[in-house]
Amino acid sequence: MKNLLSLLFDLLKIGFVIVLFLSSACSDSKPQIDRDNAYHIIFLHHSTGNVIWKGKPSGTDVIKNFFSDVHAVPEWFDTYNASQEKAYLIEERSFPKAEPYGWNNYPFDYYNIWVKNGGEDFFNEEPTLENLTNDYQMIIFKHCFPVSLIKKDSGEPDIGSDEKRVENYKVQYIALREKMHQFSETKFLVWTSAAMVESKTNPEQARLAREFVDWVKSKWDEPDDNIYLWDFYELETEGGLYLTNENARSEWDSHPSKEFAARVAPLFCNRIIDVAENKGKSTTLTGEKKSN
Repeated sequence: MKNLLSLLFDLLKIGFVIVLFLSSACSDSKPQIDRDNAYHIIFLHHSTGNVIWKGKPSGTDVIKNFFSDVHAVPEWFDTYNASQEKAYLIEERSFPKAEPYGWNNYPFDYYNIWVKNGGEDFFNEEPTLENLTNDYQMIIFKHCFPVSLIKKDSGEPDIGSDEKRVENYKVQYIALREKMHQFSETKFLVWTSAAMVESKTNPEQARLAREFVDWVKSKWDEPDDNIYLWDFYELETEGGLYLTNENARSEWDSHPSKEFAARVAPLFCNRIIDVAENKGKSTTLTGEKKSN
């Protein structure tokens, strides 16, 4: 009994030391930023974006993450701000929310909220670009992976249709580009489409998904404007048509894995900083730093 009590006491002491260490690490490492003079960034996403936002801790960070809300992207910016004496504040938000608009963030939905129903008033409780650009110098947005479940074109593009067709995506994206150009003081960072694992799609849908991504990169994206890309699709597919099984949560789940998130979250952050500071000229579309 005496030995058991002694063991329990030792474990309590170890736990107390760990908690003190983590408390100190979490409180001392985060720089204090003057919000009024900060560079404000908003990341609009759903579940796939949330995986990248959180990343995956490693080593002692596993323990720290258990006791706190440490996430990969905001932690990266805390470190960058402290080391470079910068003042970036990045926030994340589910957009649009499940209620009342509905859990859809495809080209039609951004067009519907920001272009068709844009203005000073919120639409179905969702902020328009008129609202967001009042608060943020950079707006980042993306689509969830069902964006890649694309039907064949009908031959009659319909900007007001929520049907997932390349022809509809193109006219909706063109309208979005025109709208974003109206806010020339704001920078926009757009993720290329999230891909599907092979088991959850078919070759025709996968081919059409790549066709749309290639069009976004080669035709839609224009030089020297206020819109930039982060090529998430290329990172996921590694040059193929599908989210690779190694980068996926499983061969049956098109969410990215935590290991993939840990690898690409810094690339995402690199791209954000490069867009903010160098108009995206010092990194590739996937966020790797260009060699001089």
